[in-house]
Amino acid sequence: MRLLRQYPFVLSFLLLLVFCSVMVIRGLQARQTKRTELREAMIILQTRGYTNEAVRIYGRLIQEIRDVPNKSLLDDFQRTLLIIDPASKQHSNPIWSYHWVVSNEMERRSESTLARALKLAAD
Repeated sequence: MRLLRQYPFVLSFLLLLVFCSVMVIRGLQARQTKRTELREAMIILQTRGYTNEAVRIYGRLIQEIRDVPNKSLLDDFQRTLLIIDPASKQHSNPIWSYHWVVSNEMERRSESTLARALKLAAD
């Protein structure tokens, strides 16, 4: 109680900092869950024959592809790899298209990671 009277602003600040940290973590988890939900919805719709709806979800997933963490990209890549045959070309299948977009994005990111590692090695 004595601490509360001596340092009310510091304690308020620390309480606010903890609250904001928890909210940021919850927001990140909610965004990840939403992305997984969208991916699974696209897969279900495509496999059940609702191609137009699957294409709409595919568009939403593609818009956010640059902001997705590497772990989520890897999850998406592995999930779509189980469903499609990457050797065959199925341009009308949104799952196949999404798989290749994710694959290309992972390759682009690995190249930038490699370039960054080479730069660090040169310094």
